[in-house]
Amino acid sequence: MTVGAILFGLLTGTVIGLTGGGGAIVAVPALVYGLSLPMATAVPTSLIVVASSSIGGILPRLRAKMVDWPIAGTIGVTGMLTAIIGARVHDLFPERGLLIAFGVLMLVAAIRMFMPMPHVDPDTGAFTAARIAKGVATGAIVGFLTGLLGVGGGFLIVPALTILLHVPIHIAVGTSLAVVALNSLAGIIGYADRLAGLDWPVAITYTLCAMLASLFAGQLGRRLPNSWVRYGFATLVILLAAFVFFETFVLQG
Repeated sequence: MTVGAILFGLLTGTVIGLTGGGGAIVAVPALVYGLSLPMATAVPTSLIVVASSSIGGILPRLRAKMVDWPIAGTIGVTGMLTAIIGARVHDLFPERGLLIAFGVLMLVAAIRMFMPMPHVDPDTGAFTAARIAKGVATGAIVGFLTGLLGVGGGFLIVPALTILLHVPIHIAVGTSLAVVALNSLAGIIGYADRLAGLDWPVAITYTLCAMLASLFAGQLGRRLPNSWVRYGFATLVILLAAFVFFETFVLQG
């Protein structure tokens, strides 16, 4: 299991560092299917991994000023509140239903990532009423999903930032990492009563490897063409979604 935690951790951190999100899309299936953890512990473990990795991924972008802090704060604070709510209602839904919902979100994210990103004017840093309202709405939805499904929400935040809030893609990735870190930390708070029951050797190994990979991937991601990162990420998400559906509907019947 330790070897699996190392390999999956490196993969998760690489995805987060390159794309500004999507780490939980790798982490949750890896923890459930690859490391045989139950969904009840995989979700809080995923949040720990994603929060730590997002912090690692954002460090190379801080000096380059690739974070829109006003909008990151707006989405992040709103998302932290709804992430706690999502975590609290997690047990009201069957595990099978949550995995199906997770697979559907994967496909939606992948399809959106394959679609061309619109050209946007770099109004990064603007603090208008309309921009704040869009940020609050985005944060509320993404935060709830963070708590419910154990996802950081970056695969939803990046398209929302570019399309709704007119944030250039390279700024959107850094901003997404900041939001994902905040949302994931709030989700961890929502699962505070379960932290003692986690498989901590696996969680720590996975997290350290993910942080290391996200730090290096963050450096690399600043130099790669955005289209390469986007299409590669979308392909990975489709493969993972196919596996989740195959496991849920075929192997489990």
